[in-house]
Amino acid sequence: MADVYAVFGTLLALGIAFPGLLTGWWLLFPDAVGRARVRIGATPMRSFFFGVAAVILTAVPVGLLNAIPLGITKMAGTLIILGAFGVATLGAAAIAGEMGDRLREQGVPTLSRAGAFVRGAVALELAAVFPIVGWFLVIPGVLLAGYGAGVFAILRWLPRPRLAPRPEAALTQA
Repeated sequence: MADVYAVFGTLLALGIAFPGLLTGWWLLFPDAVGRARVRIGATPMRSFFFGVAAVILTAVPVGLLNAIPLGITKMAGTLIILGAFGVATLGAAAIAGEMGDRLREQGVPTLSRAGAFVRGAVALELAAVFPIVGWFLVIPGVLLAGYGAGVFAILRWLPRPRLAPRPEAALTQA
């Protein structure tokens, strides 16, 4: 029975800490989270597929470093993995911020930005803990899209602004 309590307590503590982690990223690195948020809001599928490519490009050197039987190379591989998770968490903070703003648009417009962000982080967390769908679709999808948006943000690659069609062009096409 103590094992059940230990697992439940650990999951409860992680559930409480996750919105705090994302809020910490948002407060500590507002520019990087903002750039990732612009990217995830404008091009979510491009961020997802860039995240898939980035995971593959990250897995190759990590696999090679972990195959070498030296402690320093295994430590370097572990540091690369930790850095990749940090970048993915930066992207997850961007997704939580985008979700929070959309929640604010749908609900209480007087809600502060911080309150909306925390609500977005909690909504993201609740979506991730939903059985089967959350575990196998939401978590990998958010991690991959967040990793892609985070890499875009670190590289400072923002999406191109979309130009509105000119009214004259609409008249000539009709």
